[in-house]
Amino acid sequence: MTEAPTSPMNGDQDIAVLLPCHNEAATIAEVVRGFRAALPQARIYVYDNNSTDGTALAAVMAGAIVRSERRQGKGNVVRRMFADIDADIYVMADGDGTYAPADAGRLVGVLIAEGADMAVGTRRGVTDDAGRQGHAFGNRVFNSLYRRLFGNDFSDIFSGYRAFTRGFVKSFPAMSDAFETETEMSVHASRLKLPVVEIELDYGRRPEGSQSKLSTFRDGWKILKMFIMLMKETRPFAFFAMLGWAGFCIGLGFAIPVLAEFFRTGMVSRMPSWILSVAMIGLSFLALTAGMILDSLSRARYEHLRLAYIGQSEASRERRRDRYRSGTSGRKDAA
Repeated sequence: MTEAPTSPMNGDQDIAVLLPCHNEAATIAEVVRGFRAALPQARIYVYDNNSTDGTALAAVMAGAIVRSERRQGKGNVVRRMFADIDADIYVMADGDGTYAPADAGRLVGVLIAEGADMAVGTRRGVTDDAGRQGHAFGNRVFNSLYRRLFGNDFSDIFSGYRAFTRGFVKSFPAMSDAFETETEMSVHASRLKLPVVEIELDYGRRPEGSQSKLSTFRDGWKILKMFIMLMKETRPFAFFAMLGWAGFCIGLGFAIPVLAEFFRTGMVSRMPSWILSVAMIGLSFLALTAGMILDSLSRARYEHLRLAYIGQSEASRERRRDRYRSGTSGRKDAA
């Protein structure tokens, strides 16, 4: 865990604050004002996701740039935000007031100081959130599962308080639709071996009148499906090898009694069991072969993603150089 400097702002950085929102009228105005105070040079965007409680109006009145995304789900909003907005540094948080805007400077500071592509504000006291023990248990299970499947880069894969470079944002494929998007971001960074950093930040409770959109079981099932899909896409050999091993064990289980009978009597009375066992063992080897082929394709895909990331990082550096040259030229003309 890293302790970030408290005043890291670099004057030539173009910073955008991104706030995806659905029915957060009770909190969004205070959140926008908090980010405006913490990052006075930043542009603050609120993306309204079919709110019915006046969220967009409250955000406009607080001074945010408000846009909308009609496809329901946080992942859809993130995809739209990342595609629409150009900046050097992006700060993403939720509009429910659980993440302190005052910590944004520390998050951006550690991103710059560490030369990272993503900084994650891990949640201190997340298990105290309204006593939602189901959420706390799910956090522990999925974070442990992530470390086993994808590596030890992160201790809180579900944190919604993050800062990114332009290279990360513009190379991120953003395929998920809902709350699984943070998991997808973490896997993207782990697979491309991007520099990442975590800092521990306070995690508040929702104020009265603000309701959580998370369902422990429904969203937990969606996240589990996302884990399975991401493992299939990013580690196909391991995924299909597990399927192949399971098929081989099942086939062997059916084959052993048949073989034992054959060696004892010279006859096979349970022909359906023997056919099933041969089919299962054959399918297990087929799954292993498929995993080997798809693993080669996955490596090629990530090579292309890595090249896209490098290209976006270079484009970002060029934008900053152009802005610096324009500023220097303007100062000389004024003199």
